[in-house]
Amino acid sequence: MLRKSTLFFAAFSALSSVFFLACNEKKNQTVEKEITLVMAEVNPAETIAGQMDQAFKAKVEELSGGKIKIDLQCAGILGDVDSVMALMLKPNSTIQIHRMSAVNLAMYGCKKSSLLSVPFTFSSKDHFWNFANSETGQEILNEPAEIGLGLKGLFYGEEGFRHFFSTKKIEKVEDFNSLNVRGTNDKAMQGLLAGFKANSVPVNYADLYVALQTGVIDAAEQPIANYLANHFNQVAPYMIFDGHTLGVMETIITLECWNSLTENQQNILIEAGKYASEFCRNLSKTEEDKVKEQLLKEGATLTDVKDIKPWQDAVSDVIKEGSAVDPDLYAEILSYAK
Repeated sequence: MLRKSTLFFAAFSALSSVFFLACNEKKNQTVEKEITLVMAEVNPAETIAGQMDQAFKAKVEELSGGKIKIDLQCAGILGDVDSVMALMLKPNSTIQIHRMSAVNLAMYGCKKSSLLSVPFTFSSKDHFWNFANSETGQEILNEPAEIGLGLKGLFYGEEGFRHFFSTKKIEKVEDFNSLNVRGTNDKAMQGLLAGFKANSVPVNYADLYVALQTGVIDAAEQPIANYLANHFNQVAPYMIFDGHTLGVMETIITLECWNSLTENQQNILIEAGKYASEFCRNLSKTEEDKVKEQLLKEGATLTDVKDIKPWQDAVSDVIKEGSAVDPDLYAEILSYAK
């Protein structure tokens, strides 16, 4: 009898311990401290990127009941891309989340992300979103963490196709010959400008307006919404719709911050990211027509490209070299056009 009692007591104690731990774990999951995450955005709040960020911020704060606050700083207040990345790649960064272009992320060793900026990769926006919502898209989002960069991809966005704008009219690819064009350091852009026989001139994004205004450069490239929001049309009133790349965006978070969050908090960021992506997709569909109309009202000259093949042929070596980073993965990306 004593043995049975002892066994019963031991069993009861064990069950009580499990119950206590379960309750304690549940308490830890539900009682979470209020946190504020700083998010950097180089573009103004009214751009597609800025509006996507605001949608993400609002959804995070809604889903968390205000316990997770996103301190969103737009218009490059926290610095340009390189300045923000320099902070995020260090321990105890004061910036936890950053919306950046995939082409910029490729410059930090993300080879898979570089495939997204190979010229003329995406045939349409639907092609991109088919990719973004696939396992292949998730694989590329995971790359920064896998290569030890200390960052994690959260979600995608797109700013529309990128086009060249200039201080003098451009109607065909031959018109780029000897033009001074703002070029970033990534291989895709350098190869693109070389193929067009243009001169690549390095200019910080924050200095782009003045560089066009003073004649340091003759042309640059941006999605159409950014072209208007930053008033580049005032100093470079000609835009040609060549659509050489899609403005693919990736929103990233430091792994240090991510790993400090509870599972519930992580899920909130993931769900908010899905919401922000869909918001961006819908916004991008309607925004460009409005922007075109406004640009025409402000006197900009907008030129369509009737035959894209000469443009593609001019950079065929760049496409071949860029896709050689991972030919199989690139083929997968192309397959989502179907």
